[in-house]
Amino acid sequence: MIWVIGERVRAWQVRAAVFDTRWRGFDRAQVHDYLWRVADELDRLDRELTTARTESERIRQALRQWQSRHNGCHRRGHDD
Repeated sequence: MIWVIGERVRAWQVRAAVFDTRWRGFDRAQVHDYLWRVADELDRLDRELTTARTESERIRQALRQWQSRHNGCHRRGHDD
């Protein structure tokens, strides 16, 4: 397996991971099951991140619109 530093690990990479086998090595089924669990968790986190970024952008745009609508407004007590 080759790892590139700084690159995000994707679920498909975890699912495609291949390990060398040695005499009396790890149980292949357990390793496979664990990698699939990790990949499922990466999928879930990636979906949550996408949702959070979308929501963040929506809020950012709403704030910009609000600021442009209220740009000329004066705060109470400051226009003496």
